[in-house]
Amino acid sequence: MYKTIIRPLLFSFSVENAHMLTFRLLRMLRYIPGAQSIVRAMFRVKTPDLEREIFGITFKNPVGIAGGLDKNGEYYNDLANFGVSFVEIGSLTPKSQSGNPKPRCFRLVEDEAIINRFGINNNGVKYAVNQLKNNPPRNVVVVGNLSKNTLTPNDMAAKDYEKSFSIMYDFVDMFVLNVSCPNVKDLTELQDITLLSDIIDRLITIRRFNDEHRPILLKVSPDIPLHQLDEIIELVLVSGIDGIVATNTTRSRAGLKTYSQTVEAIGNGGLSGAPLFEKSLSFVKYIHDKTDGLLPIIGVGGIMTPKQAQQMLDAGASLIEVYSGFIYNGPAFIKQILKYLRADKRATAEQEKQEALQKDTIQS
Repeated sequence: MYKTIIRPLLFSFSVENAHMLTFRLLRMLRYIPGAQSIVRAMFRVKTPDLEREIFGITFKNPVGIAGGLDKNGEYYNDLANFGVSFVEIGSLTPKSQSGNPKPRCFRLVEDEAIINRFGINNNGVKYAVNQLKNNPPRNVVVVGNLSKNTLTPNDMAAKDYEKSFSIMYDFVDMFVLNVSCPNVKDLTELQDITLLSDIIDRLITIRRFNDEHRPILLKVSPDIPLHQLDEIIELVLVSGIDGIVATNTTRSRAGLKTYSQTVEAIGNGGLSGAPLFEKSLSFVKYIHDKTDGLLPIIGVGGIMTPKQAQQMLDAGASLIEVYSGFIYNGPAFIKQILKYLRADKRATAEQEKQEALQKDTIQS
């Protein structure tokens, strides 16, 4: 029903208008008695065997919503009704900012992809904190994705992260540092080790003076060369950072099916969706192998099928996030992923049981 009726209707609107309509509907459901219970009954699936503890936090399953969908921390509880265990809100900046001029988001339907150059439009970190105060998270882990304001020069960026981190510390469960968005001028330069070290050192210092330990993860670009990724991995391992999110959107347009002149007319922006999957998967595997599996990884980028979700976990991801897959496949996508992961886990457990029985029989 979603792909044949609802999606064509939504896709007849611009991306931002479709987003606005969808989330207004989610907000309306809050005021209809029993509506959210019906949503949960339709889309949630019980998966106690998929529960895991990572960073000292219990996740009821490994699937979350990536940053950028709930930009201002307004819909984490609504999104949790569809079965995800965590929602990444933001990116959030110290001051509100309107982002880049419209139009700034485009669908490549043939590629199941999206190009955006939003420019981290958001209402600011204090707005998100007020949302969290007034609408406390219910049965969902909330992740604060932080970035700097566009007008803040890179040599002052650490102060932006420091300010947002301090304001939000008591209101989210963990943090992701966005230093890799391709839609803010020079932001990806913050992946330079010198600038990155300054940001990390300040946040680790703040965390030491708080009673609660909030995990901090670093989100990396799929466009950086492996030698730079190696430097980042080494910094993460020695600095006290808790993990890596792999990956952000890409500037690459390689291998697209969409007519090249259409893509050229769209211009700059970060590409997400199906074409990103193989690159993100390779980054997850590389980081996992490079760290001998010691560093938790959130795998994100182009997960469009339940099988790809399993592949990302098999490559070494501790958790995964979806965004474009949620838009192209609809609200039942999370349920489909979880049922697939549950079936795979049970099949693996059964196979291991049979192998153990065979081994015991041989030894006897």
